[in-house]
Amino acid sequence: MRAIVIKQYGGPEVLALEERPAPDPKPGQVVIDVKAFGLNHAEIYFRRGAWGDVAEISGIECVGLVKADPSGRFVLGEMGRSINGSYAELTSVPATNVVAVKTDLSWEDLAAIPESYATAWTSLFGILAVQPGQTIAIRGATSALGQAAVNIAAHAGARVIATTRNANRASRLESLGAKEVLMESPELSKRVRERHPHGIDAVLDIVGNTTVLDSLASVRRGGHVCLVGFLGGGGPLTLEPVFQMPSGTHLSVFASALVTGTPEFPLSEIPFQTIVDRVAAGIYKAKPTKVFRFEDIQQAHRLMESNEAGGKIVVRL
Repeated sequence: MRAIVIKQYGGPEVLALEERPAPDPKPGQVVIDVKAFGLNHAEIYFRRGAWGDVAEISGIECVGLVKADPSGRFVLGEMGRSINGSYAELTSVPATNVVAVKTDLSWEDLAAIPESYATAWTSLFGILAVQPGQTIAIRGATSALGQAAVNIAAHAGARVIATTRNANRASRLESLGAKEVLMESPELSKRVRERHPHGIDAVLDIVGNTTVLDSLASVRRGGHVCLVGFLGGGGPLTLEPVFQMPSGTHLSVFASALVTGTPEFPLSEIPFQTIVDRVAAGIYKAKPTKVFRFEDIQQAHRLMESNEAGGKIVVRL
C-alpha cells in the first residue's frame, strides 16, 4: 500500500510517500480502506517530534470502508501517535474506534466531520455541560474545531461569543450562529466583562496555554473553562491556582486524540448519525475549506501550519 511516512522530525518536507506492507487485522481491530482524512494540528506536533516518539504513519482520523465488514463503516480515534494512523491507503485500528453511519455525503464532506465534531460535542456536553440560554465563548472559533463548536452550541440554544484574529471571518462565524464576534487578544476577558459584568458561563479554549488564564477571568463564579487545543502554541504554563484562578471557577482539559474511544470517553456517547444527518440537512455547516490529493500532503501541511485555512483541510485518496 502507499503511505505517507515521517522520515525524520521536522517541517512538511519530511513527509514522504512510500510503499509499506498492508496491515493485518489483530484481535479486536479492523482494517480500514481509507477514502479520505482530515488534517489536525496535533499532526503538526507529531511531525515535529514535539510530543515524543510517534508512529511513522501519522493521522488521527479518517473515513472509509471496513474491509472486514461488508456493511461498511467510518472511523475516528486514537491513531498516529502510538499506532500507525490514517495517512495511508489502509490502516488497522481498534474496533472500539469505529462507528458506522449511513449517508449520501461525499467522502470529502464526510471527512470534515469526525474529529472536529466529536471533539466539540464531547467538550460542550460531556465536559462543559452547556445548557440552552447559557453564554459560552469559543476562542479560536475560525478553526475547524471552533466552527464545529459554534455550530453545535448555537443549535443547542446557547448564546455564543466567538473569537477570531481576522475580522474578515466575522460573517462566517455569525452564519454559524455566533451572537457576538470579538477579536482575539491576550486581554479578551476585559471586553467580555464589559458586556457581561458578572462573567459568562463557560469558555471553550482552543487557543491554549497562552490564553487559558484570561479565559478563567471571563467566567462567573461556578463558570467552567475547558482547554481543548493549542492553536497559540503548546509551550509551558506555570499555574498557581490559589493566586491565578478566580475563586469558584473550574478548569478542565479534553485531550481528544488521546482518549476518544477509550472506556472513559466511548464513541457511543457521541451521536455520529445525528451529526452526519444534520450536516447533510445543512443544519451543521461542515464543509472542507480545501481538499488536497494524497500526493500533495506537504502542501496541505504547509497550509495547516500557516493557520490561514479558515476551516477543515481534507485529503482525498
